[in-house]
Amino acid sequence: MKTEKQHIFDKPKNVQRVLYGLFGTLVLLLALEPLVHKHPYFAWEEWFGFYAIYGFVACVLLVLAAKYILRPFVKREEDYYD
Repeated sequence: MKTEKQHIFDKPKNVQRVLYGLFGTLVLLLALEPLVHKHPYFAWEEWFGFYAIYGFVACVLLVLAAKYILRPFVKREEDYYD
């Protein structure tokens, strides 16, 4: 009987560690943000967490655009290549 090789993320504990690491990094970067001097062009760029919020919203909009706008153009029938 052939056994499959275990991947590092097959264990939920490892996935949880990665998520804690990512969220910890996020919190650290947000905590350090007031210490970084920015050169804003617009007034709203000075808001706390602006770039984090901007990046998150942009990512969500890209996913939604890909799912609902672009997918109908590139989607093929299940037996297209048969």
